[in-house]
Amino acid sequence: MTITLSQQDYWDLVYSMDETDALSNQHEQQPESQKTDSQSADHDTTWRSHNPLRKGYYREIQIRDGLDLAIADECFHTDLIITSCDRDHPLELNYTLVGVESSNLNSTHAGQHAFYGSGMAPGEALNVVANQRSLCISIHIEPALFCQWAAGSPEQLPDQIRHWVKPSDQIYYIQVSKTTTAMQTALQQILQCPFQGLTQRLYLESKVWELMALQLAHTLEPEGANPKAKPLKPEDVERIHYAKEVLVARLDQPPSLIELARLVGINDCKLKVGFRQVFGTTVFSYLHDCRMTRSRQLLDAGELTVAEAAKAVGFANRSHFAIAFRKKFGVNPRTYRQEMLNSCRVG
Repeated sequence: MTITLSQQDYWDLVYSMDETDALSNQHEQQPESQKTDSQSADHDTTWRSHNPLRKGYYREIQIRDGLDLAIADECFHTDLIITSCDRDHPLELNYTLVGVESSNLNSTHAGQHAFYGSGMAPGEALNVVANQRSLCISIHIEPALFCQWAAGSPEQLPDQIRHWVKPSDQIYYIQVSKTTTAMQTALQQILQCPFQGLTQRLYLESKVWELMALQLAHTLEPEGANPKAKPLKPEDVERIHYAKEVLVARLDQPPSLIELARLVGINDCKLKVGFRQVFGTTVFSYLHDCRMTRSRQLLDAGELTVAEAAKAVGFANRSHFAIAFRKKFGVNPRTYRQEMLNSCRVG
């Protein structure tokens, strides 16, 4: 049986009950000479399983204000769907070392990582498969800190990465890539960090910025440094067109990338690369554009309210729908609908 939880319910159920134990155990395990005050202990917290839902741990380290590192090594005993609404999002590097991270918008396999810019993260549904171990390392960086590190201010960012930092009314940038050997080395050094206290935080911060530098180098590679994508076979092109039809038919509840690939008979990696080759955009960007176009058509018809139109195309949060609609069409959806109704009355 699959359990569906909101992001908040998930945290409350799995982690909140363990927080006190995690903090107290942290003190108990340290020698007297290495114990720090409670404020310092709060920088590094581990939640270990004390419930029948999962086994494993989730560790969160606040390296400095605006810079957090998390390590999750978990295995759940039941299938889960964890839903989230549209939300503001910092920059994030998310490395999958073991298992698969999959949602209705994106997926990464072991040996891959996802890079997210800052901006608006659309609501999604994360799929967790029972009895499969997952080991992930994620890094969250607030935009102001990143800009300070990279250039001093957002206006001074190089043109090639300016799209990494977007305001909260714009959908964030996302890129899924292979985790290079140099990145793998830095990740293993994070997992095996031998230090404690301030030394630990300095060491981990150096590894975080090393990973960001490697991501930056990957992005700034000269064009043509990577081999050209292989031409698609006719049958693969046909499957990719079918994938587009599935997305259009299921705007309110789109399948995950892995599910979509299975539905059309192609692997998810080839679907991601091939979709961009065929349509000149990512699966996610195409889905977002279709949702916005369909929502405008529904408002044109005048039969649905703004909230109903938002829900019909899969937006759980009406305010975030309004932001996306205004960004796409230059007008608030409520104003747009009223103008349509007025024009119908005049006609």
